[in-house]
Amino acid sequence: MTRRGRDPCPRGRGRGRGDRRRRPGERGAATLLVVAAAGLLLFVGLALSGVSAVVVAQRRAQSAADLAALSGATAAADGRDGCAAAAATARANDAVLVSCVDGADDVRVSVRVRASGPAGRAVDVVADARAGPG
Repeated sequence: MTRRGRDPCPRGRGRGRGDRRRRPGERGAATLLVVAAAGLLLFVGLALSGVSAVVVAQRRAQSAADLAALSGATAAADGRDGCAAAAATARANDAVLVSCVDGADDVRVSVRVRASGPAGRAVDVVADARAGPG
């Protein structure tokens, strides 16, 4: 009852949990929202896993390039073929040597690593490195 003596809910509507009447168009709306939210979360999860796979492949490619360049520079300093040593090191790190330049002072390499990217597509990631005396 209010101060004026009227009941704000004269037919008993809105009094706690006992009111279970719904409008006809709202039946199943929560299920639809839950399914839509689950689909959105699944899509975001798949996208993030694809992007993280490419990032990991880029890190692997850069590590393989750095190690191949160091190996090539060490071999060149010892009088051996720097590009052959760089290619062997790249293969040992699951990478492919794309290019190698054995200069007078340094060795420059470029390696490629294949990764499965978003939606299972193969993505080639290329990294470059240089090594030699200061």
